[in-house]
Amino acid sequence: MLSKLDDSKLKLLAFTSRLVEYRAGDYLFYKDDPADDVYLIMQGEAEVMAKPDCDEESCTEKVVLTRTSGDLIGEMAVISKQGRSAAIRARDGLKVLRIEGDMFVKLLTSNSDVALDVMRQLSDKLAEAQETNNLLQRQLSTQVCGGP
Repeated sequence: MLSKLDDSKLKLLAFTSRLVEYRAGDYLFYKDDPADDVYLIMQGEAEVMAKPDCDEESCTEKVVLTRTSGDLIGEMAVISKQGRSAAIRARDGLKVLRIEGDMFVKLLTSNSDVALDVMRQLSDKLAEAQETNNLLQRQLSTQVCGGP
């Protein structure tokens, strides 16, 4: 994404964003948190968490996806102006470029190459989510129907 920006936009991004480091197990944000920033992974891995196993007292979180260097996190919520759809935590030492949501939207609206790159990443994420959903549905069906 950054390679598609000209020097003036890179400088503006450098002044309006910051490099943040997280330790293993630290959360960047939780499900339903307000969407005020987008994160670009510079180094390390982040885990997308879900709470599939809940009862009245607690929920057990499960890693459903992993994001790595070069991936964006949180862009869907910033674009849609909705709360976060999942919790994200650092798998290991994680370095991210934290981009203010308003700045990210300006980057998209003023640079068609960046917007197209983000749309491609979103499309890939939707396809991956659909594949994961299909796998979980098959596993659930197997458990409910008494399969192996």
